[in-house]
Amino acid sequence: QLRLVESGGGLVQPGGSLRLSCEVTGFVLDRYALAWFRQAPGEEREGIACISASADKVSHADSVKGRFTISRDNAKEMLYLQMNSLKPEDTAVYYCAIHEDVIPIPAMCQGRYDMEFWGKGTLVLVSS
Repeated sequence: QLRLVESGGGLVQPGGSLRLSCEVTGFVLDRYALAWFRQAPGEEREGIACISASADKVSHADSVKGRFTISRDNAKEMLYLQMNSLKPEDTAVYYCAIHEDVIPIPAMCQGRYDMEFWGKGTLVLVSS
């Protein structure tokens, strides 16, 4: 069964940190790139961090560069997003997504390709 299940979202104060996780089931992970997208209320979905199958290529959106870090553990079938120095504008539903590792990582993060499978998302609310 193919599944992507996000966890780790919640309420955090501005300046705080959260670590999102995505459990990946049913995929041969060393063939797939992984990504985090987010969608804020009333806005379009935004690609924020992407990582190649072997983790040798990563891309972070300018809006999160220097604050967020994507990583993966293929043996544990997990994808992570470490989020530091959170801002109210980071409030959104965060989704993990997967695509066979045959497309450029930066282009994948720019939303130029349809992802093959999505999780249901986890809500991050940054507020005092």
